[in-house]
Amino acid sequence: MVEALILGIVQGITEFLPVSSTAHLILFPWFFNWSGEVDTLTFDIALHGGTLLALLLCFWKDWIDLVFNKRRLLRFIVIASFPAGAAGFLLNDLVENHLRSPLLISLMLVLVGIVMLFAEKTGKYRNMGETDVKDAVIIGIAQMFAIIPGVSRSGITISAGLFMGFEREAAARFSFLMATPIIAGAALFHAKKAILEEGDHNIQLLAVGLVASFLTGIIAIKFLLRFLKKHSMNLFVYYRFILSAVIITGIWLRR
Repeated sequence: MVEALILGIVQGITEFLPVSSTAHLILFPWFFNWSGEVDTLTFDIALHGGTLLALLLCFWKDWIDLVFNKRRLLRFIVIASFPAGAAGFLLNDLVENHLRSPLLISLMLVLVGIVMLFAEKTGKYRNMGETDVKDAVIIGIAQMFAIIPGVSRSGITISAGLFMGFEREAAARFSFLMATPIIAGAALFHAKKAILEEGDHNIQLLAVGLVASFLTGIIAIKFLLRFLKKHSMNLFVYYRFILSAVIITGIWLRR
């Protein structure tokens, strides 16, 4: 139960901060040798269900506004979601089976951290209402790479938005809106697999993970939107570099 609570908190925080939730969900069981129910597909779905609910609660007014008043922007969000949706559908098994090593995660943490540093050096003058098809396609392609553990969906898409000249908060808001259909699609895709799995599941354990990721997800969303109004992403870049060094140390100690 404690492991479920910790992983729920980790998922809720890291899903939205630019530090890669997938990497952390792989690394925690790896560092502490956790296994069992918290290392199953069903538990992973519960965690993502919590962060999906956090997104819907934080942005339900935005979605109503998009559907009834800003359909042009809604179309761009849909366009931006296609590349990541296709990548997840076609490459999910490859990622699950071959791209989850701590060494690869360490490399991605550093590489995307460098991208984030360069993105912060670009001019930031556009708001979300100025989004066009080119922006949607480029940010959507960037989101496609988030399937690789260590990349971070928010990190790579906010960086893409900054490269396109968007203000930090606008880039983050577009990133979160774009993530909603992707997380929902991924949850449904994996739920189908989980239904086919045999065996009973601890409902209380799943509920703890879901509620923890939901509550901390809300905090993380609100924190990042406020934080990016006045500050750069460099703090998260330094964290990525430190985490990468910790991973390399852990690999070396296990030899």
